[in-house]
Amino acid sequence: MNDRVTVTIQDGVADVRLVRTDKMNALDNAMFAALVETGERLKTERGVRAVVLSGDGRAFCAGLDMGNFAAMASGERKGGQSSAGGNLLAANRTAGGANHAQQACMVWREIPVPVIGAIHGVAFGGGFQLALGCDLRFVTPDVKLAILEIKWGLVPDMAGIALARGLVRDDVMRELTWTGRIFNGEEAVQMGLATRVCADPRAEALALAREIAGKNPDAIRAGKRLVNMMAEADQPAILLEESREQTALIGSPNQVEAVTANLQKREPKFAD
Repeated sequence: MNDRVTVTIQDGVADVRLVRTDKMNALDNAMFAALVETGERLKTERGVRAVVLSGDGRAFCAGLDMGNFAAMASGERKGGQSSAGGNLLAANRTAGGANHAQQACMVWREIPVPVIGAIHGVAFGGGFQLALGCDLRFVTPDVKLAILEIKWGLVPDMAGIALARGLVRDDVMRELTWTGRIFNGEEAVQMGLATRVCADPRAEALALAREIAGKNPDAIRAGKRLVNMMAEADQPAILLEESREQTALIGSPNQVEAVTANLQKREPKFAD
């Protein structure tokens, strides 16, 4: 896995890097497997309070490896085969409904702590969908982004449509899906597909991750669960869940420590 994705954990922050730099971190079968394996590991990694996902080298992720498109052109890859090499309609989907390729992007939303994507260079096609899996996306002004699947006669099928829900207007998503046009970081922020433009997205993402790691981890996780409900749950369900989460937090050891530390004007010491 280390020739595709590396993970360094320090002070509660997991620094996850795509390291297939010779291919601009393009998605081949090994990369899909490494992304899923890494995400699943971080779901239960003790002490992790925030995650930063970035790409080493010239790009975040250039999208699907060109070898997959060559296989399509030759007829070697048939309609039922997914980008990750499995069956698109396979029964062995996750509890959330994702196949293997979709889970490479969805797993970052399922991690119980905030995931911040640091996006530079390019994020095309599957690489852009991977970025959408992050809770926040920090981008350079000149980054090149695109829902590029239409260039190859395809549609986004790595959970991009599900992940973009609530981020972007319906008509904007239609235009990007049908044209495959490339847009930059400034436009991504305007459309709602990126969080902020940064000269150094990874440095700012790591700084924010460290800030988050210093807050009540129980409240941070509860906040992510609630926000994950926004796009799908109805109002009564959300209101009830707010009350449930708050009831569990009030008087808990970490919440008491947050209050005590504020009253004593000192840094809190939370337990995982």
